[in-house]
Amino acid sequence: MPTPVRFLSTNGQVEGYGLGRALLAGMAPDRGLFMPERIPTFGDGELAALVGKRYPEVAFHVLSRFAAGEFGDDELRAVCEDAYDFAVPVERIVDAHHVLRLDLGPTASFKDFAARMMGRLLGRLVRRQGGSLVILTATSGDTGSAVAQAFHGVPGISMVVLFPIDEVSDRQRKQMTTVGGNVTTYAVDGKFDDCQAMVKRAFSDPDMGHIPLSSANSINIGRLLPQSVYYTYAYLQLADVAARQPVTFAVPCGNFGNLMGGLLAREMGLPVERFVVATNANDVVPIFFDTSRYDKIEPSRICISNAMNVGHPSNLARLVHLYGGHLDEMGVLHRVPDMEAIRRDLWAVSVDDAETRRTIADAWNDHRAMLEPHGAVGWAGLIRYRDSGELAADDLAVSLETAHPAKFPDELLTQIGVDPVLPPSLAGLGVLPETYGNLAVDYPAFRNELLRLFG
Repeated sequence: MPTPVRFLSTNGQVEGYGLGRALLAGMAPDRGLFMPERIPTFGDGELAALVGKRYPEVAFHVLSRFAAGEFGDDELRAVCEDAYDFAVPVERIVDAHHVLRLDLGPTASFKDFAARMMGRLLGRLVRRQGGSLVILTATSGDTGSAVAQAFHGVPGISMVVLFPIDEVSDRQRKQMTTVGGNVTTYAVDGKFDDCQAMVKRAFSDPDMGHIPLSSANSINIGRLLPQSVYYTYAYLQLADVAARQPVTFAVPCGNFGNLMGGLLAREMGLPVERFVVATNANDVVPIFFDTSRYDKIEPSRICISNAMNVGHPSNLARLVHLYGGHLDEMGVLHRVPDMEAIRRDLWAVSVDDAETRRTIADAWNDHRAMLEPHGAVGWAGLIRYRDSGELAADDLAVSLETAHPAKFPDELLTQIGVDPVLPPSLAGLGVLPETYGNLAVDYPAFRNELLRLFG
């Protein structure tokens, strides 16, 4: 049996946790984020042996390396088959450049890949231990609906979701606020960063110590591990695997969990030439890569790619840790990472709303490729990288499309004159009753709500 992987805090003050304990904790007690103490690697020929396998089979092969000692092979196989029962198409756009469409899950967002796996694994852990668990989640758009759907009706688990009232689309909001049951949602009169800060504060609040808390945000390592799978899957569909053909991935980035999933896949041995790190106007990370100085954006800037409106990305602490540095949860850079290595592996760019809209129009007019604002930021980043001379037409490249275009009908109608066909997951939302509370940016008020509900 493979040696179980232990997980350490990016703040370095916590003993190693097993996967189950790290999943249940969500965030380390020292307010750091869990990272694998060691990252398992693919052996010779393992990637080639996966060519032609279905997505659930690839998921099992990747995740079993981290789940050893916590979940048996038969149990994990069953979870993967149950969680990944939808298509994951790779669409060629032009030359050797493609779009990986991660928007066909039950809530039409890439967040489904991690949320469905987490819901099933955490549900099993809670059943084993008995008792209950409260999942706290902040969302800038799609996380809330994905985790609400994934955890809805799971015995022993309650779900609390905070979202910024003015920065989610109508359809994104309704996907969260019409679920009900064990899912409670709050509209916060603030930004995503405010929602995220209140969730993080609850984890270290001694008044909350009697409530078993975890998170389904990407601060939970359970979000990152499943996200490493679709990078591997896309590579297997397109590359000359036996020759270890290199690939470039363009990743639209907000809280940087998506990118960290890709970095884990690369550390496992996926032949990634480079990651194009594409942010919207919240350009804190491109500036950090350029200057080696980290300065949060407060408040975060409002962009049409709303799920990426993050001025202090939580997962940057993991990226910095991976490259030998230390960034704490407050955004203080205690130790500068290996910036030369970061710049070698990652090419960062900021894409404003005007360029995002042009990219939506150009992708449709030139290639009949339908992109929504987040996927357009990723594709714009790839185009900029190609135009810089770093990427040739025949170099394999994949840009991630992270949400279904039908979530943003006004933008699509304006830019390309098309109202996207609603996927089944979005049909009928308009007639469902919404239920949600309202909160100011006021942690004591949030704490009181949690104590009222669960204390």
